[in-house]
Amino acid sequence: MIESPLLQHLSGYIGGQWTPAETGKTFDIHNPSTGEKLASVPSLGADEVNQAVAAGKEALQLTRPYTMEQRRHWLEGIRDVLMAEKKEVGRILSLEHGKPWKEAQAEVEYAAGFFDHCAKNLDQLEPHTLDERPKDCTWTVYHRPIGVVGLITPWNFPIGMIAKKLSAALAAGCPCVIKPASATPLTMIALFSLIHERLDLPKGMVNLVMGSAGVIGDTLCAHPDVPMLSFTGSTEIGQKLIEKTIPQVKKLGLELGGNAPFIVFADADLDAAADNLIANKFRGSGQTCVCANRILVQKDVADAFAEKVVSRVEKLRVGDGMDENVDIGPLINADGFDKVRSHVKDALEKGARQLAGTHPDELDSSRNLFYPPTVVTDVRDDMECWQKETFGPLVPMALFETEDDAVRAGNNTEYGLAAYVFTADDALAQRVIGALRFGHVGWNTGTGPAPQAPFGGMKASGIGREGGAEGLMEFVEAQAVPRGA
Repeated sequence: MIESPLLQHLSGYIGGQWTPAETGKTFDIHNPSTGEKLASVPSLGADEVNQAVAAGKEALQLTRPYTMEQRRHWLEGIRDVLMAEKKEVGRILSLEHGKPWKEAQAEVEYAAGFFDHCAKNLDQLEPHTLDERPKDCTWTVYHRPIGVVGLITPWNFPIGMIAKKLSAALAAGCPCVIKPASATPLTMIALFSLIHERLDLPKGMVNLVMGSAGVIGDTLCAHPDVPMLSFTGSTEIGQKLIEKTIPQVKKLGLELGGNAPFIVFADADLDAAADNLIANKFRGSGQTCVCANRILVQKDVADAFAEKVVSRVEKLRVGDGMDENVDIGPLINADGFDKVRSHVKDALEKGARQLAGTHPDELDSSRNLFYPPTVVTDVRDDMECWQKETFGPLVPMALFETEDDAVRAGNNTEYGLAAYVFTADDALAQRVIGALRFGHVGWNTGTGPAPQAPFGGMKASGIGREGGAEGLMEFVEAQAVPRGA
């Protein structure tokens, strides 16, 4: 069982109070590295969600809105407590997710960056008066909080994903009902402990409910006092949220699935491209929506690039995330492990060659959840690893010959979240990037999103943006006020 000063209350949090499940139901959290039970937490239901929404509605202030100074104080406070407790929050995150502790601490820093960015740029939400005088009136535009918002986050970034949403929501003055993933709620409980003990947010401004995704999600979708939901997860669930919120005409912020191409042209710095691929692909054991899922290499340098990638992959150390010498932790559960295994097996059966890793016939999720980093080449677009997001430590490599081939193959997916292009030719890069239908395109870098820039998907990868000025506007509604003489 886990012990931490930040986990003294294994409970939900509603209206400024720690709140158990009225039914007494609980669910268990396990360490994916060891299988050890870490804790049991309450499984809250519709009644508690309704209480959380009511608490949020009570905290919402429209006639006397929270001042910029108040909101900036909240944001800076959360930033500061996260940085002060980076090691302990990171330890909790590592234990329930499995990612290396050093990587978990980096995620805490990343999360703090969103609160910092919103605090420093909060003035963008100030009302402004138009220079023009349409219809002989003075026009002022206000940014009003949309209301009580539901924030639903996934397990792969237990603190990073909520930071993107919560920072912008609090900046807007919106009370929040937060639903963390059932695999990783302890990191969120730790955050709420810090908020409860060290900060002075109004009661009901932040509320925590964990339990059945179906029950909590359905309740938020149907509730008339929740005008907006922000969700990060699969495209399939995002589509269901769209359907379920039609009667309420809710606003949705959706960051959904990805199938990122990583395109390497013959003139690229191959060592830099290989280094960036390793850092990009194996963060979180490959369980990120922005990691490279389809590696496209120009034919002339394919063998040389594959050799560089394999030499780096073979040096990666897999194991318990709390071991400081480990580079890659386990997959989150047996289903995730088996999906990676099936993608590798399918590719090999259809003619791909395995250059690094253990043959899938030798692997079994019942033994452990550590999937060895794997490289396969001669991949085709009819293979599962090309058509679907693997969400694991698999590098599938395919060839292309021309610029048009690269663009066509890169765009050959319903998703449009992230892509990466490596070339020394600026003109070529600009042409290819402009043609790729992805919301985030790294140019000679495998870096993912940052708090200062907007991030979100095109096509089936989502609606809206998080981060940057665009993300700051997600939880407000513009109100135009013309004033006559």
